[in-house]
Formats: sequence, C-alpha cells, structure tokens
Amino acid sequence: MAKVGILMGSDSDMPVMSKAAEILDQFGVDYEMTIISAHREAEQFFEYARSAEERGYKVIIAGAGMAAHLPGMCASLFPLPVIGIPMHTASLGGRDSLYSIVQMPAGVPVATVAINGGANAGLLAIRMLAMSDSVLLEKLKDYREDLGHAVEEKAKKLDKIGYREYLASMKK
Repeated sequence: MAKVGILMGSDSDMPVMSKAAEILDQFGVDYEMTIISAHREAEQFFEYARSAEERGYKVIIAGAGMAAHLPGMCASLFPLPVIGIPMHTASLGGRDSLYSIVQMPAGVPVATVAINGGANAGLLAIRMLAMSDSVLLEKLKDYREDLGHAVEEKAKKLDKIGYREYLASMKK
C-alpha cells in the first residue's frame, strides 16, 4: 500500500501528529514519521523532501507552528500532495501557523486542515490515496457509515435518559 510521510519540526508537535498516525494505522496505511527542522536542518530537510517520492511516499502530512514553513517547503520540493497541519501556538493561538500554511503562492498548493487537526489530516490523506485504491475506498465508506451510526446511538441515548443525565455520563 502507498506510504505517507508524517513530518514535524519539533517533538512538541507529537500529540497532534500522532492523531494522523492513529488514523493511518486504523486504515492499515503504511507511513513513516520523523522530526526535521526546515530552519535548523536545511540540508537534511531538502534531502527528505526531494527523496520522498523515490521512497514511495504518495502524500506528506507536515505539521508546523509559528512561521510554519515546513508544509510549504515540502510542497515546493515534493510533486505529490502535501497536507499542512497548523499547530496551536501560545502567542497567537495558531493563527500565525494557519496563515503561514494556507497562504501559499500560486503553483505551490498545500491542503490545510484546522489548527491541531491531526485526525482530519490523516483522513484527508486516506481520501487522496483512496482515489486509486478500491480497498481503501471501501474502508473509508465503512468508516463514514460507522460515524453516522455513532451519532444515531448518541441521539438514542439522549432521548432515553435526558440531557442532564447525558451530560453527567459524559463527565465520567
């Protein structure tokens, strides 16, 4: 199955990036995760991004905070899709990261998910891969159906026990 590269500039991004990895694991998609700083390790970063296609990557998920250059730089070197995850930052709440990732110049697109949107980045990668993988597409359809069933079950529970009890059960 196709590979996904998961890239972050700091291990402080791991809690968010691991959510993308969990989704890929759930769907049985092979990935590799690493930490490389585009600013502090420019040569290693360039080697990673330039060789990703050769190593079998079909999508790169790159998370970044503050200046958030990692996803855009990946997109400038890697010819296939790049998904950017803006990280929440203490100073500006992640808006700085979001703007840096989403405001790419024409010709260098980066698909961008919500601030700290690791799970959706994983799901977006699955959708991209499913365009050419019928087995993965069926798993994705089943996943979406399961999401709907989960909502229906919650609605039934709410109807049965009422909102106060439902809220109390959520706090446990």
